[in-house]
Amino acid sequence: MKKLFDDVSFKCSILVTKSYSTSFSMAVKMLAPSIRDAIYSIYGFVRFADEIVDSFHGFDKETLINDFENEYYKAQKMGISLNPILNSFQQTVVKYNISDDLIQSFLKSMKMDLIKSDYHTKQEYDEYIYGSADVVGLMCLKVFVNGNDDKYYELKDEAMRLGSAFQKVNFLRDLKDDNLVLNRNYFPGVDLNSFDEKSKELIIKEIEEDFQVALQGIKKLPLEAKFGVYTAYVYYKKLLKKLENTPYYEIGNSRIRVSNYTKVRLLTNSFVTYKLNLV
Repeated sequence: MKKLFDDVSFKCSILVTKSYSTSFSMAVKMLAPSIRDAIYSIYGFVRFADEIVDSFHGFDKETLINDFENEYYKAQKMGISLNPILNSFQQTVVKYNISDDLIQSFLKSMKMDLIKSDYHTKQEYDEYIYGSADVVGLMCLKVFVNGNDDKYYELKDEAMRLGSAFQKVNFLRDLKDDNLVLNRNYFPGVDLNSFDEKSKELIIKEIEEDFQVALQGIKKLPLEAKFGVYTAYVYYKKLLKKLENTPYYEIGNSRIRVSNYTKVRLLTNSFVTYKLNLV
């Protein structure tokens, strides 16, 4: 009956993904069935940790994130957890040999959100993004290459740049909530009280450079992963374009979104591009 519990655990990770991100869950559906559950389990793990530090206001966040970490390592040691998200994630970690330094870097960045509100230097900014986003891309890459270390190291830099691009788009899109609700500013050298078009353009240029490098890695991904990752890439590129076309003062006062209709259209266009071997 352990298999039944494991099946339920992975279904819980799927539910978390679909509930929190229609865009990401759509991209995961474009992956080969053989690797979808593993990616869902990674998303479930990082989403729950992120929700602890971003959403659980009025609760002891520090205790919650520490308990979450301790329960993960307990699950890893025992090979099981009654927390279905941790149960599915620890299986993925073992199956795809996801190194512990990636998990530790991720948890370190999550904990930084509890004590740090401003990132004044590029070093601080890069370190946070590495832990909060780049390593998530590397966890997924471990799944995509299915144990092929040569392929992993070949694509490592591009996977990190894609993770960075996604995270920076999120930072720019969520400028209002990060600033007003969470009292955070991730962009070094940017005063949100005097955020202007020039500041926005510099951030967008940096993100576009990340995307340019990342696309070269996407082209070299195994077939099981390429279309799904390309779908996520196209969605975030569209979101970045919307941010580029949105006046800076609106970004600071509203949350920019891509409509469901546009998402479907992007998916269709991505599929045509993929089938024509243009990526």
